[in-house]
Parts: sequence; structure tokens; C-alpha cells
Amino acid sequence: MAVPKRKMSRSNTRSRRSQWKTTPTTLVPCPNRACGELKLPHTACSNCGQYAGKQVLSV
Repeated sequence: MAVPKRKMSRSNTRSRRSQWKTTPTTLVPCPNRACGELKLPHTACSNCGQYAGKQVLSV
């Protein structure tokens, strides 16, 4: 197993960690015209309970 010969400096450590970025969650409008609520893609709408044009949750 490779072992570093020298301690990595604080600036190098921080510059490497600066690339750890998170992305904002993707939200899409509900395809139900009566609802239109923003929801996560590929999930049932929590407001109207529909997924792919079918009622899957009772709300």
C-alpha cells in the first residue's frame, strides 16, 4: 500500500477539497395540469398523488 512520504500542506489539502461541490436538487413540475407542483423526477407527486398520469397515492 502506498504511503505518503511527507505531510500534505494545508493549502494543498484545502484546494483539493474545494472541488467537493454539491449540486442543487432537480425539480420538475407535475405533469397534472390541475397540480403543477414542483417534484423530484421519477417520483409520485406528493401533492396530487399521480405518477405517469395514473393515481398511485391516496391524498
